[in-house]
Amino acid sequence: MENKWELLESSNEDREKIWTKNRTFAGDVWFRFRHKPTAIAGLVLILVLLVFAFIGPFFTHYSYSKQDLDLVNIPPRMTVYETKDHSGYLYITQSLKVVWVNKDGTLGRQLTKLRDESASSMIIFDCNGEEVALYYGIKPYLIADPATRVIYDTAKVWNHSYILGTDSLGRDILTRLMYGTRVSLLVALIAVVVNMVIGIVFGGISGYLGGMVDTVMMRIVDIISTIPLTLYVILIMVLLGAGIQSIIIAIGTTYWVDMARVVRGQVLSLKNQEFVMAARTIGSSTKTILLEHLIPNSMGSILVTVTMLIPSAIFMEAFLSYLGIGLQPPLASLGTMCNDATQNLRTCPYQLFIPALVICLIMFGFNFIGDGLRDALDPKLKK
Repeated sequence: MENKWELLESSNEDREKIWTKNRTFAGDVWFRFRHKPTAIAGLVLILVLLVFAFIGPFFTHYSYSKQDLDLVNIPPRMTVYETKDHSGYLYITQSLKVVWVNKDGTLGRQLTKLRDESASSMIIFDCNGEEVALYYGIKPYLIADPATRVIYDTAKVWNHSYILGTDSLGRDILTRLMYGTRVSLLVALIAVVVNMVIGIVFGGISGYLGGMVDTVMMRIVDIISTIPLTLYVILIMVLLGAGIQSIIIAIGTTYWVDMARVVRGQVLSLKNQEFVMAARTIGSSTKTILLEHLIPNSMGSILVTVTMLIPSAIFMEAFLSYLGIGLQPPLASLGTMCNDATQNLRTCPYQLFIPALVICLIMFGFNFIGDGLRDALDPKLKK
């Protein structure tokens, strides 16, 4: 085109054409979801936690229940003492025992105790044929030569045998964290599936039939919602015994009331729409109208409610396990790990911080996903 300022030819058909990419409803939801950074961050975080919980245990060398009482409360980063020949390190445990640490940070054997010199507040250990004295006065430290009181030089090394350290029974915290995250996610997901089935059916029937049926069904929901969940779990444990099945049944049979209220509200707002009246006109049954028309059109609110219920269920499982009415030893969940860590909170705060951090990450992940789904499924927010 020689003249760059020449007007282009256009027809009425071109003016009426919408120049945008055609997308399905699911494609449009995914397009808006992936353009929300926090939603993608939450999705990636949950995927990483799922891989950590379900695939991670295959790559660890320890069991969640195996105990090693010689290596109790070993932190991830240790303050160690260098030996005379610089061939390794020595670490003092909280129980005033000395553990050999290799140069690469892996834990070795526990030194053999030779004698206890209580008059000098020292315990003598055998370290490769030489005597090493542990002074257990105000602040414990190692003495290379008991006669001259020569103190070993200290250093900081990472624990490469137990990356996250060990607990009060010498169990690997990393392995227990993997299994604990798996149990917490399974409890929440199973409970949410049960909540969806019961809540969608109950709320859909109540909202569609209305009248006296709706009144009676909603009063049942009100009665169930007033029962304290902790008391409900205790009653179930008396009947079924303590364990993961009691928590799943308790959460699954009480958390559905919120789902039922959401579905009922959606059905009440949709059942008088034109497409429902058209379905009634052609003779569709109540089951067909509910399952093929009303419930699919309510899936936006249902999915958002589900993503909000998952972190709530995980927190409730952790809280019940923390109170000691959840999983029983040696099974691990994030709640039981927090409960076990409270005994050594002052001396080993990392044992409580690590599972609490994972609980927070799960909460943030699902809340971010829920916010993203809410914005993506709301047509009013479409730009």
